[in-house]
Amino acid sequence: MTEPRRDPQHTEANATAARDLAVAALYGEIRRIARNLMREERSNHTLAPTALANEAWLRLFGDGPLTFANDGEFLAAAVSALRRVLVEHGRRRAAHKRGGGRIEPLLQPDQVHAPVADERLLALEEALTQLAEFDPGKAKLVELRFFGGMSVDEAARVLGLSPRTVARDWRVAQAFLNARLRGSDDLDD
Repeated sequence: MTEPRRDPQHTEANATAARDLAVAALYGEIRRIARNLMREERSNHTLAPTALANEAWLRLFGDGPLTFANDGEFLAAAVSALRRVLVEHGRRRAAHKRGGGRIEPLLQPDQVHAPVADERLLALEEALTQLAEFDPGKAKLVELRFFGGMSVDEAARVLGLSPRTVARDWRVAQAFLNARLRGSDDLDD
C-alpha cells in the first residue's frame, strides 16, 4: 500500500490559516482587556481602547513573533504591555499639568479596576515598582487584577496558585501599595 502524497502548498496554506486564526484570537483578547480597562476611564480620555490594544500589540509582537508557554503567560504579558502603555500615556499628560494634594488609596478591598487620574496612575506605578522590588509575584498579581480586571480565580489560574493564596497575596499587595501611596514607610520593617 502506498502512502498518500501530501501537497506541500496545501499543508503550508493550512499552517498559515491556523497561524492567522491564532493571531486573531490573541489580538481579540488584548482588545477585550483594553476595552474593559477603558470602560472605567473618564469619558474624555484621549486614549481609545483600539489605540491602547494596538500599542500593546506592537510592544508584544513588534520585533517579531513571540511564543508563550500557555494562555496564562500570554495574558500576563498582554496586561503588562497594556499597563506600560497607560502609564506612559499618563506620564506624557502629567508632564503638561501640575499635580498635587493628598493621594487617596487606590486599591479598596473589593476593587479590581477603577478610573484613575493620570497623577494617581503615576503614583501607583511608582508604588508598584517598589512592590516589584520587594515581591515580583505580588506585583504581577496587581497587574492582573487591577490593570487586567481579572478575578481571584482567573489570576490564580494565570499565576498557577491557589485562589486562597491569591486572595491573601492580593490583601498584602493592597496594604503595601496603599501604605506607599499615603507616604507611609510602615512596611519597610
